[in-house]
Amino acid sequence: MTEDARFEDGTERPLHLMAVGPDDLQVISALAQDAVIPVTEIRWEPRKRRFALLLNRFRWEDRAAAERRGRAYERVQSVLTVDYALRAATQGFDRGDAELVLSLLSIGFEAGAGGAGRVVLTLAGDGAIAIDVECLEVTLTDVSRPYAAPSGKAPRHP
Repeated sequence: MTEDARFEDGTERPLHLMAVGPDDLQVISALAQDAVIPVTEIRWEPRKRRFALLLNRFRWEDRAAAERRGRAYERVQSVLTVDYALRAATQGFDRGDAELVLSLLSIGFEAGAGGAGRVVLTLAGDGAIAIDVECLEVTLTDVSRPYAAPSGKAPRHP
């Protein structure tokens, strides 16, 4: 008999996930929810057809273990990459404000014809990033060791 994996079954190894379909992207969206992104860590590389951001994500997969063991919640630096990107646009924030830190609420996909579509990063405060793609391929890769969340709290939503 097989059973689904649970967050509690996770290990301390870094995440390296790829989404090639909307269901996959929902997993990455859930794990990246409440990530903070310095605006200076957003990269659009049109020649490589790649859009990437360095984000500091809350380790949702470790939340239950932290609570059970009475230890600090953790964050980790991760790179979110959207490949096969054709065009990128932002709204609701000033890309030129080097002090600005964005908060990621969700990542969604609006399907178009023939596998193409738009990856939409919804940000707190009515901001958004839209990336038109030839096909859906999004990766989330942890690139640092986990560290104690500076706030000491898990993000909460009303």
